[in-house]
Amino acid sequence: MSNTINIDSLEEAQALLGANDQHISFLEEEFGVTIHTLGNEITVEGSSENNVGMAEDVLSNLLKIIQRGMAVNLRDVQSAALMAQKGTIEYLADLYNEEIARDQKGKSIRAKTTGQRLYVENIKRHDLTLGIGPAGTGKTFLAVVLACQMLRDNNVKRIVLTRPAVEAGENLGFLPGDLKEKVDPYLRPLYDGLHAVLGVEQTDRLIDRGVIEVAPLAYMRGRTLNEAFVILDEAQNTTQMQMKMFLTRLGFGSKMIVTGDETQIDLPGSTKSGLVEAVRILGDVKGVAVNRMDETDVVRHPLVSKIIKAYEKE
Repeated sequence: MSNTINIDSLEEAQALLGANDQHISFLEEEFGVTIHTLGNEITVEGSSENNVGMAEDVLSNLLKIIQRGMAVNLRDVQSAALMAQKGTIEYLADLYNEEIARDQKGKSIRAKTTGQRLYVENIKRHDLTLGIGPAGTGKTFLAVVLACQMLRDNNVKRIVLTRPAVEAGENLGFLPGDLKEKVDPYLRPLYDGLHAVLGVEQTDRLIDRGVIEVAPLAYMRGRTLNEAFVILDEAQNTTQMQMKMFLTRLGFGSKMIVTGDETQIDLPGSTKSGLVEAVRILGDVKGVAVNRMDETDVVRHPLVSKIIKAYEKE
C-alpha cells in the first residue's frame, strides 16, 4: 500500500521533512511505514492501509499549515500523529488559527491539541475552570499564559498563583528565607509559564510590585480576590476543606483556574482529594467548566504519552 503527496516547492518539502529528516523518521517509527522523498514528491508505503493513511493525513495537514507560512517543529508532528490516531486530524489546521499569546521572543503560543483548544475556550468563557489531566498536557502552562495575556490586556489587575505544599505539610516556617523563597520550589511549573511570556526580569518586577502574587494555599484564607486571575496548581493534593476555602475566594471580575491530576494524589492515608470532590459536587453547576485531557493531549516527548497509557492500562 502506498500513497504519494505532491509538494509545490522545495522549501515546503524541506519544512515538512524537518531538520535531518527528523519529522519523517518519527512518522516512520510511529506508524510502521516507510517514507520516500524524490524532488517534490513524498511517498508513504506500508503493509497497513490504515497506518499509511494516517501518516499521509499527518503530512497533508502539516503541509497546509506550512503553506500558510507557519513553522512546523517536531512537537507539531507528534501532536498531529496523536490527532490522527484519535481521528481528529481534520481539526489540526484550526488549532493554528487562534493565537493565545506571544512569548517574550515574539513567537506565537497556540493550543497544540483539540483538548487544549477546548481548555482554552472554557477558560475564556467561564469564571471557574477545572483543568484535569496527566503531566505534559499543558494545563498549567496554558493557564499561566492566558493569565499573562489578560494582564497585558488590562482585563485583570493581578495574577495570583498558589499550590498546596504537601511535602512541607503546609508548615513552611522551618524553611529558610522569606515567603517567596519558601514556596518557590513548589511553584516552579508556574514560573515556567510566566518566564516564557513575560521573561525573568519582567516577572520579577511584577512580583516585587505585587501585581503577580505567589503564595502557599494556606495564605488564601479570609481573602476575596477581585479583578484577579487566580490559579491553583496541583489541586489533587488539596483537602476538601482547603478546596472549599479556595473556591470561595472568587471575587468580582476574576477568573479562577484549578489544575490537577487525579492519578497523582499525594495526600496521606484516607484523606479525600479536594479536586475529586469538587468535580463531583460542581460538575453540573452552571458557570463552572470541567475540562478533562488525556494522554493524546500530551505535548512533551512522545514517550510520555506512551508511559501514561501503559500505567493506566496496568
